Amino acid sequence: MTTIDAVLFDFDGTLAPNLDLPDMRRQVIARSLQAGIPEAVFADLYIVEIIEAGHAWLCAHDSARASHYKNSAEQLIVDIEIGAAASTDVFAGVTDMLAGLRSRGIKLGIVTRNCRAAIDTVFPEHHRYVDALHARDDVSHLKPDPRHLLANLSALAARPASSIMVGDGALDMRAGRELELPRRLVGADGSAIEEEAHGIHHVDAELVAPEPTLRAQPSTWPYSPRDAATAPSSPG
Repeated sequence: MTTIDAVLFDFDGTLAPNLDLPDMRRQVIARSLQAGIPEAVFADLYIVEIIEAGHAWLCAHDSARASHYKNSAEQLIVDIEIGAAASTDVFAGVTDMLAGLRSRGIKLGIVTRNCRAAIDTVFPEHHRYVDALHARDDVSHLKPDPRHLLANLSALAARPASSIMVGDGALDMRAGRELELPRRLVGADGSAIEEEAHGIHHVDAELVAPEPTLRAQPSTWPYSPRDAATAPSSPG
């Protein structure tokens, strides 16, 4: 049986309530259009990638405005993240769940597309419960690029083959799949869990031998099942 050495968690929608990502995307798109960037440049892209594509287009077509656009758009999403963080807490039972996993010698990481300042605001004691945090400002490559997860695994000194990725969105599942990590999908309210690979059956504070089983206890981490096929693609 596989021994689980590490669990990597997404943050928004997994350990804490999700941001209003559709509204954030609308605001970034509005900022991009105001800068004169054609909609075709960023259609179907995620929020951070909209800014990257818009900046690249401006560098090629209107370089004088490129830096201002990039700085203002990036500050826009930080302001939204920090504003939301001020009134957000982690889900009830999360700290008990994390503490239970750590007490069994499992290394824990957080990989998030959110900014570090927002995580520090929502979960200021995260250093007591997780061993490594890699937020947007900590890495050069964001999930679904697997290098985001690899940075966290490296800090944990953990191997993909003995680690699990837990998240609420398609980007979490895609990044985990790239590394052939067992993957667990949770609902956007933190609710229940669907397995996506490798015989890992539940997520929770209890690690049951001989089969590595992490179970979600409804009384402490109230999750309801969700089909992986309907996973949202918004980053968290």
